[in-house]
Amino acid sequence: MLRSPGGGTTSVSSKMPGRDRARPFNCFVHNFDRLFIAVFTLFLPLLAAISFAAESSRDSDYDYDPPAAGSYSLPVIKPAADGALLDSNNKSVSLRDLTRGRITVLSFIYTRCAAPKACPYATGVLSQLRDLSLDDKTLAKSMRLVSLSFDPEHDTPQRLATYSENVRGQESGCEWRFATAKSRAELEMILAAYDQAVDKRTNPADSQGPLYHTLRVFLIDREGRIRNIYSSGTLDPRLVVADVKTLLLENARVSKQ
Repeated sequence: MLRSPGGGTTSVSSKMPGRDRARPFNCFVHNFDRLFIAVFTLFLPLLAAISFAAESSRDSDYDYDPPAAGSYSLPVIKPAADGALLDSNNKSVSLRDLTRGRITVLSFIYTRCAAPKACPYATGVLSQLRDLSLDDKTLAKSMRLVSLSFDPEHDTPQRLATYSENVRGQESGCEWRFATAKSRAELEMILAAYDQAVDKRTNPADSQGPLYHTLRVFLIDREGRIRNIYSSGTLDPRLVVADVKTLLLENARVSKQ
């Protein structure tokens, strides 16, 4: 209350003009906060699902995600060499026949190998590829796996047949062939053509096996051209499948031209 010059009193509101103007703004901020929290709460399960899916797609054995099929190209490295082979049914077969017509994953192995990141690892990856083809008709009809032994003296067709039964499992899925060279001379020419190094270990009783070799697995297109070479550090079944599907997409584009 203020006294007027005439002795009377004048009433003055205790509400300050600045506070009157601030109240609507504060109300707006408060309502906006509540709206933001409500929307965020609604979308939180969706964000969690997306995050879970992304993490689920990443295998715990690898620290990267494979590229999407068709998002890159695979240049031709060189033609895949031919050679005379014996398969696990003791039938003569040409290596050319096993690297044409389908996209082929060719692995050099020997059945006595026990080095963890060599033949057992390569055969394990091919087994995973075979398993993936069980539920993928395109892979089943378009992909071929070939395990080629460089130990013909020990890995006879009969031994390869037994080995294939142990690792191949059921007959469905993509084609998986097991073979070895017809002779040591023929084998040497094949190994040289694919730059596959194989040496005898100093100790033939070595726990990892009597032979030492580098792991090399070849991706070969339908025309018999090498398009990728995997090592122990890059042989990832997810990457191989992406590469195979990339070549299939490439074939589809060419056929439309």
